[in-house]
Amino acid sequence: MTITMRNFALTWTDLDGTLRASAVAHDMKTAEQRRAELETAGAADREIVPAGPGRLPDPKA
Repeated sequence: MTITMRNFALTWTDLDGTLRASAVAHDMKTAEQRRAELETAGAADREIVPAGPGRLPDPKA
């Protein structure tokens, strides 16, 4: 049996309106925890997006 690791990153908007994106990839559980931290910090538009090896998202335009 082959287990494939799926990676996820986050995009969000800071309180000052700056668009941000993760600099690291996470497993889903860790991405959900990070999204909760961003929510607590007041970040808007928090979204978990798929990330591939060597590929992280750009901040949303």
